[in-house]
Amino acid sequence: MTGITPGSIEIDRFFAASPAEVFEAWTTPEHFSRWFGGSSVEVPLDQLDFAPEIEGSWTATMVLPDGNAIHWAGDFLEIVPNERFVFTLTDNPESPERAAVVVTLTEATEDGVEGTRLHFTQETPGFAPEQQEAALAGWQAFLDELIVADQI
Repeated sequence: MTGITPGSIEIDRFFAASPAEVFEAWTTPEHFSRWFGGSSVEVPLDQLDFAPEIEGSWTATMVLPDGNAIHWAGDFLEIVPNERFVFTLTDNPESPERAAVVVTLTEATEDGVEGTRLHFTQETPGFAPEQQEAALAGWQAFLDELIVADQI
């Protein structure tokens, strides 16, 4: 399912790449900085602190086309190589509130092509419907760039 549910957004995507390749795109700073934010946003590596390990934290700065920046922060909660990646995020690093993101990867075949089924959920506590729509559209654009950036 891709869409909005009470309190979250969900995305299902198929990638013509192995679970290991998709997992690497999510957990390697060089890959993450290329696709996080989509095609029109820059996430400079020198402004990305992203070393996934349980109970570790991360920060990133997105530089928008108009020169403004969004500062992100979160924590790593669960890492199962090539299967599952759970972390939190916020665009208000001073706030202790974080939304959980769960990425699950499974081997799949679609139209005769072997690859990976990605299931993504993000909590959206207190989001108005238009904020949920914007978050869903944003992540969809990010994942579109993941395909291009990493050739998957």
